[in-house]
Amino acid sequence: MSSPPLRFLKTFQIAARLGSFKAAGEELCITASAVSHQIKALENELGLILFDRGPRSLTLTAAGSYYLEHIDAVFSRLDYATQQLRMRHTREVVRLQVPSFFASELLLPRLAAFSARHADTDIQIATDITPNDEHSADFDVSIIVGQGDWQDVQAIRLFAQTYIPACAPMLRHKWRIDSPADLVQRPLIAHNQRPDLWERWAMMAGVDMLRPQQLIHFDTMSAVVNAAEQGVGIALVSAPLSDARFQSGSLLRLFDQELATGESYYLVTRPTDAGRTGVANLVRWMLQQFGGASRHEPILAMHENR
Repeated sequence: MSSPPLRFLKTFQIAARLGSFKAAGEELCITASAVSHQIKALENELGLILFDRGPRSLTLTAAGSYYLEHIDAVFSRLDYATQQLRMRHTREVVRLQVPSFFASELLLPRLAAFSARHADTDIQIATDITPNDEHSADFDVSIIVGQGDWQDVQAIRLFAQTYIPACAPMLRHKWRIDSPADLVQRPLIAHNQRPDLWERWAMMAGVDMLRPQQLIHFDTMSAVVNAAEQGVGIALVSAPLSDARFQSGSLLRLFDQELATGESYYLVTRPTDAGRTGVANLVRWMLQQFGGASRHEPILAMHENR
């Protein structure tokens, strides 16, 4: 069976991403009816239903979700090949996905050195507000927090993710915080994406019931750390990523007990990308910069075709 027309596949991809034939039509500058006809023609050619169509909803079927995952990868590679062709191979573009707090604390302070050394390589950097848990087809290199169990990628462990209570130096003296039990009835700062961290840390520290005076939630680790520096309350912060703030004195470690989540920061690439000059240069440089960013040695773990 021959492959469906490329324009049908693109229409399907956009409709699936937007969850609406009308919105897809607006993006493609065609009518919603034309989008519907193209999707129907694609479904007829495949012999499969790709969307469940409700009166006011449009959702992917299991077949549609599977197809979208692979089509996204195909279009991503096509976009990249086209971009490289247009640049006539005189410059290489490397696409990097990195958590926002990792970017601000570790990557950006060092990035100028890489740029000066590899001026013939352009870098497209996407910083994720919410934790990314997989290596997207849209990127060549990713920094991911996880356990290193991804399939069909090369994952290099950088350092463990741990959390430690911290606050502005003035608060420790103001509130007389000398032991974990002193955190009871104090305002605590939490990350929306990791709401269980304080409970887990308290259990590890031997505090039976941690009842905060107030619980203040933020949606990014950057906001959590900034709020702690401003004296808003006591925060559980990423220990390896907050090291510069501890050294500068803007944040104070309250105790020695670090909560190990069982996760680590990994540098992830696909085997097909790892050999490209620009990707290899960036990976090598990042390992030199961040492999020693904690007390743990980097561990190489490859997971290919498992």
